[in-house]
Amino acid sequence: MARDVTAEILTIYAAHGPGAYFGERVSMTEHALQTAHFAREASAPEALVLAALLHDIGHLLERLPAEIADWTADAHHETLGARWLAERFALEISEPVRLHVAAKRYLCATDPNYLAKLSPASVHTLKLQGGPMAAAAVARFERESYFSEAVQVRRWDDEGKVADLRTAPLESYAGLITRFARPA
Repeated sequence: MARDVTAEILTIYAAHGPGAYFGERVSMTEHALQTAHFAREASAPEALVLAALLHDIGHLLERLPAEIADWTADAHHETLGARWLAERFALEISEPVRLHVAAKRYLCATDPNYLAKLSPASVHTLKLQGGPMAAAAVARFERESYFSEAVQVRRWDDEGKVADLRTAPLESYAGLITRFARPA
């Protein structure tokens, strides 16, 4: 019997998505929806819209301290989320998710204005994630197959923290999730 990836994702978001998005003014679900919203506004390919929607699913798959100030180590949510997604979707979805934290570190190293745009919570996690990349890491990151997609997801991720922004509901992405889900 095939697993229903769409129902699985909707259930995960229903159970854990309404919680506050660690130090931000939006919930986890609102953040996901806003990130996907900005991807759609940019006319991103559907696979990248889905990666934007699911980029932080790793946070929903593990228990973390509710207060960002209580985080003393990196949660590696991008690795957990990408691994989970790779079992259900193609690399065009899981790889931008795996690389979106590295993309933040990359942008901090290569864009002199980027760090100033980060929210306080993102600055806090940046420190836990290793800070801006060194030159050698920048060069390695730029050789990643999905590095440019990860940078795009990262920029939409940064935008997706607007209190009370109206977006399409999570259920409106059900068809997209189903279309891209791997057969069991």
